[in-house]
Amino acid sequence: MDPFFHTYSIVAHDEKSGQFGVAVQSHWFNVGSLCPWVEAGVGAIATQSFVKVSYGPQGLALLREGKTPQEALANMLAQDEGREGRQVAIVDAHGNVAVHTGSRCVAQAGHFAGNGFSVQANMMKNNTVWAAMADTFMQTTGDLAERLLAALKAAQAQGGDIRGKQSAAMLVADGTRSDVPYEHMLLDLRVDDHPDPLVELERLLHIQRAYEFMNMGDELLSKGDKAGAMQQYAKGASLAPHIDELPFWQAATLAENGNLEEALPIFRSVFAHNPDWAELLKRLPKSGLFPDDPQLIATILKEQKG
Repeated sequence: MDPFFHTYSIVAHDEKSGQFGVAVQSHWFNVGSLCPWVEAGVGAIATQSFVKVSYGPQGLALLREGKTPQEALANMLAQDEGREGRQVAIVDAHGNVAVHTGSRCVAQAGHFAGNGFSVQANMMKNNTVWAAMADTFMQTTGDLAERLLAALKAAQAQGGDIRGKQSAAMLVADGTRSDVPYEHMLLDLRVDDHPDPLVELERLLHIQRAYEFMNMGDELLSKGDKAGAMQQYAKGASLAPHIDELPFWQAATLAENGNLEEALPIFRSVFAHNPDWAELLKRLPKSGLFPDDPQLIATILKEQKG
């Protein structure tokens, strides 16, 4: 029997940024392993209900060959004797959408296809879920990931899956078509088993953002924009204040770029929380990840002793 990924999901293409995304929540373990499929510059697909996984990779291959979402979906449905148990949605690089909800999908089941997106759900507590998802997605501002998450929250607010909730996932890629599409994945977040998967998914999204801000800070600092870098570092720290690694690398980058005075209090705080970071610092020069400058390192290590 095919896996029971009875669930609600959204596939979308953001015309402004060119990004593609899929977000999904289900009362089933590890929904992110089979339901959502994204390829940069090509499209996004959700395959669910009595899920046939091949709709994901095969659908992307057909889009890559130049098929429209409707052509790709019709092709796959024609070859599938279990089509009436499937729920599948596809969006391509032009914002074209195709969606199918089979007659054997468990009620409440339905979908809504909009401009550049589709929302779909089955085995829902109420038949208002997909309309609420569509309305929320269209009315929400922010980047694609934030809008996808908002749509999932709207579904849950309408009752969501009649069985409850267990797992969630979000994939987002940019719009660059490439022979190495994995280099253009922006988000790949999964919550395999959690009592409140959307809360956990949002937490993971914040951590992802924190690392992105830190990376932007490093880039700005390397270009000599110290003020801009510090602003990005502060944003990252505010999103994930519990993660020592972010301020450690912030301090290391500051010190490496000649901003030792700003780095020292950050090192002091990190070392106080976990002294192993001081030991790691001593190992970095051999790997080329920090200047091989004994005096600089000795000055920093004094912060371990306060």
